[in-house]
Amino acid sequence: MTHFKDPFNPNIDVWNECGEASESPADPYAGLSKEDANILKLRAKQSLNAEVGMARALESSVMQGLFKTDISRRAFLRSAGVTGALAAVSTVFPLTSLQAMAEEAMKNLEKTKLTLGFVPITCATPIIGGHALGFYQRYGLDVDIVKTAGWAVSRDKCLNGEYDGSHLLFPMPMAMSLGIGSTAQPWKVVSNVNTNGQAIVLANKHRNNQDPKNWKGFKFAVPFEYSMHNLLLRNYVADAGLDPDRDIQIRVVPPPEMVANLRSENVDGYLAPDPFCQRAVYDQVGFIHKLTLDLWKQHPCCVFGLSEKFITENPNTTMALTTSILEATASAETAEGRVAFAESMAPANYLNQPVEILKQILTGVFPDGQGNIKNVPDRISFMPLPTQTMGTWVLSQLRRWNYIDSDTNYSTLAEELVMTTTTRERMRAMMAADPNLTFSDAEQDVYAPVDIQGREFAPAAAQQFIDSQPFSRTVG
Repeated sequence: MTHFKDPFNPNIDVWNECGEASESPADPYAGLSKEDANILKLRAKQSLNAEVGMARALESSVMQGLFKTDISRRAFLRSAGVTGALAAVSTVFPLTSLQAMAEEAMKNLEKTKLTLGFVPITCATPIIGGHALGFYQRYGLDVDIVKTAGWAVSRDKCLNGEYDGSHLLFPMPMAMSLGIGSTAQPWKVVSNVNTNGQAIVLANKHRNNQDPKNWKGFKFAVPFEYSMHNLLLRNYVADAGLDPDRDIQIRVVPPPEMVANLRSENVDGYLAPDPFCQRAVYDQVGFIHKLTLDLWKQHPCCVFGLSEKFITENPNTTMALTTSILEATASAETAEGRVAFAESMAPANYLNQPVEILKQILTGVFPDGQGNIKNVPDRISFMPLPTQTMGTWVLSQLRRWNYIDSDTNYSTLAEELVMTTTTRERMRAMMAADPNLTFSDAEQDVYAPVDIQGREFAPAAAQQFIDSQPFSRTVG
């Protein structure tokens, strides 16, 4: 961790949880006593060590538990001084024990042989590539990843304990926790394994009919009811004046079956993950109408999910597993990593797709099926921090379409189900341990409003937002 993330520096913003000032000061030691400045400089230097970096992340979690906000933390540090604050906080929680905790976590894994599920789509790149390229092994884990045909099967295997963790759609841990579509079992969104990476594909016969206002009677496929695909498609057609429950049909089709359904004219199109969007172009049965990043830039899609039970019973394994997946996610975001991951995932035991298609998707240089070669580097991105804005939007949209049958406090529920703070601290610790590792999303405001199809969504006004949207089931 650099000094800009040290929770004992009163000059900087560490968490930026509620939109507080987050710009790094020109001199992070300005106005401090010489003794306090030297302590912070030494801590910054020590944090380049991986285990110390992990301890700093744990310190940050302790400080957030004590002070809740950066404003309160900074006020305390300015009053007590760095030396005094270290002594005072140590009386509550001995900070030297955090270093020992970090060291022990990597040595005392509760469980080393793990089974993870994945559905064969490029959204799962960090989980699949993490296996193919040896990321799990670096952290002492023997991981078996199991290809799963569709999301209902994946969910059921998670709930019955066949999978220790899984590649899931962002809304799935929420639905599983709330008992929507299944028995209730507490699961968590640990990290995003991708952002963007989806598209609306139409059959070739609709090339001259690309205005969604004219799609009444169309049949669309999505990969699962509790998916970003379903929620984004509903939002898109509703904004065009179509009721998604009355004016079109939305069918659940497992991703590997989507191209065949398009070819046989069982559906007019789909909002789906790759490789099956680009595969429709490759097979000359469909074209890309719109990338979903044009609806919501850096929207969430798939996540790595763990049960609350697993996290509680296996804290060290959870830390090691999360670290390995985050490292794979960071690698997949680089230009070199995109090519390497595309090549590693092509074999039959993973995605079973031509390398050419996977490179088109991951590099963002691709034919769109309409005679154009597109260059969209962030067609799929790998931004692992699951924000509270993402979680609140998903929960509120589940309410909008009556999957959640009563109004609720979406922000509070998102904070319970989405591990934003824990994952951010892990990302910070990893960057501290490896100067070459970068997570560009680590310091974003996790409650920031976002633009979704030209409308600003602010988490604090989620209920008002969905009440104002067309066809909302929250309004009689």
